[in-house]
This record gives sequence, structure tokens and C-alpha cells, in this order.
Amino acid sequence: MADKMKFNTSLLHGNIESEKRTGATLTPIYQSSAFELESAEKLEKVFLNEAPGFSYTRINNPTVAAFENRISLLEAGVSTVACASGMAAIFNAIMNVVQSGDQIVSSAGIFGGTIGLFKDLEDFGIHTEYVKEATVNEFEKQVNDKTKVIFAETMGNPKLDVLDIREIAQFAKARNILFVVDNTVATAFLVKPIELGADIVINSSSKYINGSGNSISGVITDSGNFKWTQDRFAGIAKYKKMGPYAYTAKLRDTLFRNTGACLSPFNAYLNCIGLETMGIRMERACNNAMILAKWFQTCTKIVSVNYPGLEENPYHEIAKKQFVNGYGAMITIRTGSKEKAFSIINHLKYALKVANIGDTKTLVIHPDSTIYSHSTEEEKENAGAYFDLIRISVGIENIEDLIDDFEQAINIRLK
Repeated sequence: MADKMKFNTSLLHGNIESEKRTGATLTPIYQSSAFELESAEKLEKVFLNEAPGFSYTRINNPTVAAFENRISLLEAGVSTVACASGMAAIFNAIMNVVQSGDQIVSSAGIFGGTIGLFKDLEDFGIHTEYVKEATVNEFEKQVNDKTKVIFAETMGNPKLDVLDIREIAQFAKARNILFVVDNTVATAFLVKPIELGADIVINSSSKYINGSGNSISGVITDSGNFKWTQDRFAGIAKYKKMGPYAYTAKLRDTLFRNTGACLSPFNAYLNCIGLETMGIRMERACNNAMILAKWFQTCTKIVSVNYPGLEENPYHEIAKKQFVNGYGAMITIRTGSKEKAFSIINHLKYALKVANIGDTKTLVIHPDSTIYSHSTEEEKENAGAYFDLIRISVGIENIEDLIDDFEQAINIRLK
């Protein structure tokens, strides 16, 4: 039945088990470190992965599991692992399949924190090569026999370059390379990468999934479709008896369990609440972003506006082909100088100066001096984090108020 539901209905009724004992309409917060089982024998079987059950919240928890099940449905995957943050999710997702001597090939237009993580992995002998444009031709130039993972974002943050997921997925599959897609900026409201061929999907659920900026978390969703071979993925191949759950079984049995990057039950509970309104929030935010982007086009005091929904945008045709329900809720504008960018940010009344995206409220930041402050000039350029750029995460306010706010802030400084 769940696969016949429309998007918003599935958020409210999909993969949700009722609380039969109490009749609670929301999954309770199981704020317990550990769980008693009926016998020593049952506890042994749970620890040996021979029986289902909850033992210790670092490993699994009923509230967290309820959230994971809902994300699996949302992203059309077979299983999901929830982590303490989006960065923890990226780390676990990648390290589950790579080892010293392996290579990652990534698009360059990715989040600054991910670039920092990939730098850290160099110390473990895991090298990353970047492509300036996430196309098959560019990936083909960097892929070699050591490449285990192709990594990209559905829409770069803040570059807003749109990935042709189906095309890259076919390329990766033909070479037995795991294709990992970060879907944080687009969300499943716009596109479900697994349905287009992605193997693993990551979301920083701190963003649009949560929606209110009250919880840090990240999720890893497995498609269950990748063909694990002994010669290239020996670590996971021994879990092949788990069928489509091999990747998740290995992750839960090793790295995730041992690094302790678990999500707290309370944050999982808040995410479940936020998830229910994700569709209507995204619809409003995407509509606001389109109107605001078109208004920026008429603003002669702005150097340029970047939004995939604009017909003039170089990624518009890919976005139009691939996305449903809109073009996202993120816009970037270039102002001409860092001074002008700071002035506009400082004079906004409604938009908050926050290093986050996906809130109900509109958020702004100067990526060059914040998120990319530890990146090289070349890395900033490749990621679209220009010296005069403002990133805008558009919220659900009345669009007239947002336009008025940006207009007054621009006119104060750019007379």
C-alpha cells in the first residue's frame, strides 16, 4: 500500500508502526541506554546478529529505528542508518567500503565540510580526486582501478550545479564503482536518487528533513542494488548472505557500532515530527525561491543570481528533466565585493545569519569567509564560494516580506 501513496501521505502514514500498547500516535522517546531481554540466550543471539532486538542505544534504539524506517521509504531504499550528524553519515558511508590505497572521485562543487573530511582521509591513505564539472567525461578522466567510490551532491552547496544522476549511475555501475549521492539540498521532495540508479544516498537530516533547526543528524540509505564482488569489496562480500542488506549489515556490525556515531532518541523523535511537514514546507520554500530568484534578476544592483529554476541557468535543463515539484530552496547571489555582501547580510531584518540551511526561516551566510574558511582559493573557486557571494536558504515566510527585506538591505548599501 505504501508505494501507492503520494508524497505527503507517505510522510504521515508510510512505514509507521502504531504503538499498540498505549495507542500513542507518535513514536515514543525511548530514552534508555540499554534494553533488557528475556534471557541470556536471547541477548547472545542479538549480539551475534542471529535474532532481532534492541540491546544498547549506541547500536540501535526503537525511536531511532522508527525514524530510519521512515527515511528508507522516503528515499526508496531498503535500509537506513541514522548518525549523530551529516558529517558522521558521510564518514561512515564512505569508510564502510574503502581502505588504505583506495581512491574516491568527487565533484568539486561540494560542501566545504566534506572537502575537509576528504583531506583528513588522506592521512589514512585514502586519496580523493576532484572533477570541476560532474559529468561522465570528467569522471572518466579521473577513475582508475583504485577508485571505489564516486561521490557527488544532487545540487552542489553553494555552487548549485545539478548532477545528472542517471547518467553518472550508469557510468559507475559499468565499472563496479559505488555511487554515493548527497541529497541534502534537493531532498526526496525533488528527486529520489536511488530510483535513478544511485547506490547510497546521504542526507544531512539536520536540514530540510528536520525543518526547524533543532537537531543535528545524518542518514545513510542503501538501495540494496549494488553487486558486491570479493575482489573489490572483500569487506562487504562476506556479508553477502544478508542479500540486499549486506552494506548496512557490515556498517552496523563494524564501523557504526565501533565509532559510536549514533543518533540520540530525542533527536530522532524531533526528526520524526519534522518529517511529517517536509512536503508542505519544501513546496512553500521552493515556490518562494523561484519568485525571489526572478526578483533578483530585475535587481540591477546585484551582479548575478544563481538558481536552477531560472531558464537562463546552465543547469536548468538537467534540473527540469530530473526534478519534480520545483528546483530547490537555495539561491546564491553575487554582489561585487565582500564588503557589499557583508553589508546586505547585516541589514536584513528577517533572514538570519546562520551556518545552516533548510530551516522554516530564511537563512543567509557568506560561504567564502565561513564554511570555506579552511579551503584553498582553488577549492573555493571550484565550489562556487566566491568572495562576493551570499548563500540564501529560502524559508516559508510571506514572499512579499522577503522581497521587501532584501530590497531595503540592498538599497541601503548599494546606492
